[in-house]
Amino acid sequence: MSVPVSESATTPQPAPVPAARRGGDAGAFLREFLRSPTRIGAVAPSSQRLAEAITAPIPERGDPVVVELGPGTGAFTGVIQRRLGGRGRHLAIELSPALADLLAGRHPQVEVIVGNAADCRALVAGRGLATADVVVSGLPWVSFPHDLQLSALGAVCDVLGPDGAFTTFAYVLTAQTPPARRFRQLLRDRFEEVVMGRTVLGNLPPAFVYHARRPRR
Repeated sequence: MSVPVSESATTPQPAPVPAARRGGDAGAFLREFLRSPTRIGAVAPSSQRLAEAITAPIPERGDPVVVELGPGTGAFTGVIQRRLGGRGRHLAIELSPALADLLAGRHPQVEVIVGNAADCRALVAGRGLATADVVVSGLPWVSFPHDLQLSALGAVCDVLGPDGAFTTFAYVLTAQTPPARRFRQLLRDRFEEVVMGRTVLGNLPPAFVYHARRPRR
């Protein structure tokens, strides 16, 4: 596997998140991690720079349907909303009721659903939608057992349209572990195109993004 390249020093800086907001998010995230470390998969929310990278496939035109899996405290949610600019639909599926409540209060325009990512096809259909254009995932795929990786990724492929895009991220430090390699192979099996993005060194810990397009039927 080729190692993801680091971000260039000339990359434009995203708008900073207020320090008070970052601190509150980190506390909420840490509490959920301590309750269920394998489900949360990280001790801190993702960085703004990672959020910019993972949401890049959202179309700039039209009314896309974006499904967000595992939004947590909303590290990606606000960037998705900014990219949509009031267009389309944005559904966020979160397993933790506490984090779902926090997200709904912070982003009332987002359709927050308490549920399991493996049920995303049914949850999206329940909102009167046939397919999604983009699925953005904050889920800890490397922490999942093989059967859950299979079922959750299968659900993602089922809910995406023929030209749909799936984006998720992985930590550099765990990129060569057996679960990470297994997930990478699953992506290649289930999508026609899989591209690894640049390493986001400013994230804690450093991470990179997978961009997968056109699910195989």
